[in-house]
Amino acid sequence: MRDPRHSILFEPVKIGPKLARNRFYQVPHCNGMGHREPSALAGMRGMKAKGGWAVICTEEVEIHPSSEVAPSIEGRIWEDRDLFAHERVVNAIHEGGALAGIELVFNGPRTNTASRLPPLGLNSMPVASEWLEPLQGRAMDREDFRALRRWHRNAALRARKAGYDLIYVYAGHGLTLTQQLLSRATNDRTDEYGGSLENRVRLIRELLEETRDAVGADCAVPMRMAVEESQLELGLEKAEIEDIVGMLAELPDLWDFCMGSWSRDSRTARFSAEGFQEPFVKGLKRLTTKPVVGVGRFTSPDAMVEQIRSGTLDFIGAARPSIADPFLPKKIEEGHYDDLRECIGCNICVAGDMQSVPLRCTQNPTMGEEWRRGWHPEVIQPKKRDARVLIVGAGPAGLEAAHQLGKRGYEVALTDSRNTLGGRVSRESRLPGLGTWQRVADYRLGQIAKLDHVETYPASTMTADDVLAFGATHVAIATGARYRADARGRAHPRGLMISEGASVLTPDDIFDGVQLSGQVVVYDDEHYALGSAIAEKLAGEGCSVTLVTPAPLVSYWNQLNLEQGFIERRLVEKGVRIIARATATEIVAGRFSAQDDVTGARLDISADQVVVLASREPQLGLINALKERQAEWADAGLESVTLIGDAHNPGMIVHATYAGHRYARELDEPMDADAVPFLRDMPR
Repeated sequence: MRDPRHSILFEPVKIGPKLARNRFYQVPHCNGMGHREPSALAGMRGMKAKGGWAVICTEEVEIHPSSEVAPSIEGRIWEDRDLFAHERVVNAIHEGGALAGIELVFNGPRTNTASRLPPLGLNSMPVASEWLEPLQGRAMDREDFRALRRWHRNAALRARKAGYDLIYVYAGHGLTLTQQLLSRATNDRTDEYGGSLENRVRLIRELLEETRDAVGADCAVPMRMAVEESQLELGLEKAEIEDIVGMLAELPDLWDFCMGSWSRDSRTARFSAEGFQEPFVKGLKRLTTKPVVGVGRFTSPDAMVEQIRSGTLDFIGAARPSIADPFLPKKIEEGHYDDLRECIGCNICVAGDMQSVPLRCTQNPTMGEEWRRGWHPEVIQPKKRDARVLIVGAGPAGLEAAHQLGKRGYEVALTDSRNTLGGRVSRESRLPGLGTWQRVADYRLGQIAKLDHVETYPASTMTADDVLAFGATHVAIATGARYRADARGRAHPRGLMISEGASVLTPDDIFDGVQLSGQVVVYDDEHYALGSAIAEKLAGEGCSVTLVTPAPLVSYWNQLNLEQGFIERRLVEKGVRIIARATATEIVAGRFSAQDDVTGARLDISADQVVVLASREPQLGLINALKERQAEWADAGLESVTLIGDAHNPGMIVHATYAGHRYARELDEPMDADAVPFLRDMPR
């Protein structure tokens, strides 16, 4: 039963001529599908509509080829030929009972166009493309501004034709020409679009008025705007934001507030708490009678209610929580609080978009697979026959497999050699800032506890004899992987020679409670979050830490999830010395040696201990032993033995949960080994 305190979240709210069925609002978010995979995109957005979200918006949608942001895969509404894709998305959203919103965008000087049209900007400045291309935008003149307004109006008309209910004017995240016009940090024009705040607001006022004129009473016109630019000298400040909102107060039908850059708005849980944007948004609602939406990676219904009761927000905006649990509103509405699949704030979803691949989620393995594979986040097909499944290893892959197989109706036994179930999740989540990762295990353990035919056996090391005597029809080996101490990896394909007497450890030693002291080198050839988190942990325990990496930046991969800069800043604050572009050459007792990859110079660093992160070795002892006795399988009633998760191919937690889910979906299902295992969006 729903807690009566949460009923306010299910009140309908008017947005101009439209009525939202509740206060749950999926704000615009990118997804790596965009114009390339409209069917997959429609499947993803439509699933959220079924899950109870009242408003579901697109990613940024380019209004003209001169604002293309290749190689990113965003939406396009350049011409009428783009409408078939949008109609597919809108129809899927409407079928689920939600309103459909489109975020029109002109990126201007962020553009890196495949069309080879000259980028347009406020002034002649280098483009802010991902790879710092040596190209400058052309300073816009009056005719260019007239053209931009025409393009925006035409895009709004197309959006109305496609069936959208909300058509955005967008000035946020540091990406848009409109935000750059507002800010003194980027707008040094001296014409009617520069100088005074009234002039800097001029284009947004024109776009709001002209969009309203174009769509008439058929559509609502929201305004999405950055509410801080503290990362920039002369950036937008609270007083200016209040003046802007006051000047435009009643023009939009809704205000959607965001931070001044994507990395600041979508910070990982490692560097921000739930609702951290509130101080930047609080008080703005009093400046307008129109509804206000804001985000905060909200997963707690009580926190959501507080945002409404305090007068901070009218709608609970979400991107990442709607990805982790598309059915979050419906679960709260029906009082199924134990079933909430909470976002862990890891930004794997962001990384998918940055890599131009379909959206992925650590918590929700079905994300992006709704149309491609026909996967539903809450529904799975029943078993085809009675069978008993033994899963060895209760890490993220094993837990997900046990959960989903149990939902299918199989009899499942889940074993693990450790007393605590959760595998790497329970170990890695103890590192600084990674506590929310434990939600991956907690959610699945909670769901498994509800299934009578899934049994768990902690502190149970399985041998081949044990498996063969168990009476299982199928066995999934999810025994994980352990870090190698010899640094075998990208920089050292054959490993690194380590002298006798050198104290070399791995993250597994740290997780197992080995205490370090004195001077420590963390050698990170993995380039992910753990090397920096271990360095931070050791520095916090009093060690003198040097982090060495062959990559150009510490935690190089984490550029993709927007946290690399935050990681580097945190390490500097903790006193960790960082040496990048340096490859280890020798580890002896008391010394770590490396080569500067730029100059070739030798680097010698005093080291009482060295922690090495490179590759991990899949733990294959059990499956190898079973394969040696394959002749005994039939007599034991055993039909299959399958490696899943890190034991099959080590990766991030997102890869492990996906592997466990896929195993559960495909067990006892006929599969064509040579067929493409998912649907493909093909050109019309």
